[in-house]
Amino acid sequence: MSYLADDARQELLDAIAEAIDELGVALAALGDAYEQLDEHSADTLESELFRPVQVAYGRAQRTYGAFAARYRLRSRSFEPVQPGRPSTGVKGFLEQAVEQVGFAEQSLAELQDSLRPVEVGDPELRAGLGEVRSLLADLAPRAERFVSRFGR
Repeated sequence: MSYLADDARQELLDAIAEAIDELGVALAALGDAYEQLDEHSADTLESELFRPVQVAYGRAQRTYGAFAARYRLRSRSFEPVQPGRPSTGVKGFLEQAVEQVGFAEQSLAELQDSLRPVEVGDPELRAGLGEVRSLLADLAPRAERFVSRFGR
């Protein structure tokens, strides 16, 4: 295995880690919003927003870990994000979550568009990234619908 291939794989892995970090911030923000809601609204937030991001976060971590293991790359763990300030409010937390998911999705889209996952020849990686993106694809409109119903 060439030094250049190892470097390219490590750079790819590091880029995936950045997207995972962004998803971690989004999850924390959604959790913070959940804590400020009544039971019905919290259940709705959990099913429509939190759960898809949580599944995407888990899938991204599995994709990251499996890719690192296959090529014996240097990997890291992902620590939970500290809670935000309650004064941010539900709407502020939701905006933060949508923004972070957008950053993560954009990072993953740029990776896929760059063809680097194809160049390293790893179909499992490409499938994992595609699955994560599909889980995140319509989060912003779902969050908008949730906010529009919030408080009614």
